[in-house]
This record gives sequence, structure tokens and C-alpha cells, in this order.
Amino acid sequence: MSETSVRRPDPADAFSSVDEVEHTLARYQYIAEPGLAMAVFLSLKLGKPLLLEGEAGVGKTEIAKVLTAALGAEMIRLQCYEGIDVASAVYEWNYLRQILYLRAAETSLNGTGDTSRERLREVFGPEFLLKRPLLRALDAGAKPVVLLIDEIDRADDEFEAFLLELLSDFQVTIPEIGTIEAARIPAVVITSNRTREIHDALKRRCIYHWIDYPSVEKERRIVDARVPELPGQLADEVVRFVQSLRSQDLYKLPGVAETLDWARALVALGQRDLDERVVVDTLGCLLKYQEDLKALEGEPLKRLVQSARSG
Repeated sequence: MSETSVRRPDPADAFSSVDEVEHTLARYQYIAEPGLAMAVFLSLKLGKPLLLEGEAGVGKTEIAKVLTAALGAEMIRLQCYEGIDVASAVYEWNYLRQILYLRAAETSLNGTGDTSRERLREVFGPEFLLKRPLLRALDAGAKPVVLLIDEIDRADDEFEAFLLELLSDFQVTIPEIGTIEAARIPAVVITSNRTREIHDALKRRCIYHWIDYPSVEKERRIVDARVPELPGQLADEVVRFVQSLRSQDLYKLPGVAETLDWARALVALGQRDLDERVVVDTLGCLLKYQEDLKALEGEPLKRLVQSARSG
């Protein structure tokens, strides 16, 4: 049986130690420092959500993907956005199917238009329920689930408040049906880019960890793990260049995701080392704002390339 097909019985029993978490993540090409491995271990062991904050592109969402593979689980993802509500996140009724059912019921009563109360109650049964990500995660049965609530900082305060009960008791109440409790507590990963502060009430229900930009050594290990085909010298130059880029006064600094995108682009171009021309032509892999691209034109970019090549 392959490593990715192993099914573990329960997320809480998946790992026996923090070291095992760290080594398992590394097998799936995720390089985690001990602090993050500890947060993952405690989150699973205690059945509490893992709240990860940090700049975009530092590997927050990737944790959920790697855990899904390591646990042999199903990943259910809720992408947050401004205005997200219960109908989008938890459930809503299949109104079209309800209407068709009632019309069919009316026809079966010889067109009298007398739709019984029993029929009306039936249309608010489980078979007419459209399960959205949060309800699917609770109602997944025996199969392990990793629930990713991505970019919670994009949602509004009202939705964040709604999550409090769900993340405390892992249950949700549907007035027409009753309370649905999780048969198995899912592994929950919540991410935030910190565009706004998350309320203390939500943080108290979570194991918290901040993911920062990686050190030179860690980023080099990440590049080796994720883009092994990148030549060693070029990998050194790529990491040094990106690290220097993050020291510049830019609107949006590149994350690890951008480093990996750039490394893959250089592999596709058959590069063996950095030169100013290829950096200019591929800088859009790292920087996503015209103001940042303009700020590096000419001498600033030349200095960064020279520094990366000289080590």
C-alpha cells in the first residue's frame, strides 16, 4: 500500500509525537519548524482548530493539503469572502426540488390543491437539504475529514460569530430537522492573512501559530523538496535573490509560493544560473504589482542579481 493511501483511524490518534508530525510533513515535502509541528500535533490531539496567520504565500493553506494526504482524509474547503452567509457555508434548502415535490403531491391528490400538512413537513427533510462545506464536514460519517476554513479574515464579524458554536461543540442546529453533531471531530485548519484582527473569542477556541517568511536555510530546503530538478547553484542564487527582495521597500513581498513558481519557471527555461536579463523577464513570477516592478528597474535590480550570484 502506498504512503498516500494509508487510512488512519482518527486524526486525534494519527501521530504519537511532535517529531513524528515533523517527519511526516517532511515526507510530503512540507518543511515545518518544531513550533509549527507542535501546533499541528496539539490541534489534532486536543480536537481543537488550528489557526494559522501569516503573510500570503507562506504555506498556511498547504498545511491542510499535506495533512489531508498524510491522514488519508477528505479535504473540505470553505473559501471565505465578504458577505459569506449560512446558506453558502452550512446549508440551504433545495427550493426547486421542494416545489416539484409539492406539485407532484398536488397532482396525486387529483388536482384538488389540497397539499396535506404531512407533505409540507416532508419537504423539510434531509433529502431536500443542500449540504455546504461546514455541514458536510460534520456529517461525513466515519471517514476522516480535514476542514479548511481559508482566509477567515475576509469574512465579516457576523459570520465569525456564527463559527463560535460550531468550532466549540462541532454541531449545527437546523430548525426544521434538529441538531446535527459530528460523528467524528474533523481536523480543522483556519487561515488568516491578517487583513483584519480575528476576534479573541475565536482565537480562544484554537491552537494558534504564526507562520513567518522562512530563513535562508529553510527556504533552500523547501526549494530542494518541491523543485528537486533545479540545479544546486541556481537554487542558492534563487533563494538569496528572494531573501534580498524581501528586504526591499515593496508593496507586496513575495512568499514561498512565489519562490517556488519562479524556480519552476527557471527550470522550464533551462536556466543554469541567474543573469539580469532572465530576472527582468521573469520578475512577474515574484512581484504582482506594477509599482514594485517599477521600483526595481535598472540599478536596484542589478545590485540584487549581483548579490545573489556572489553569495
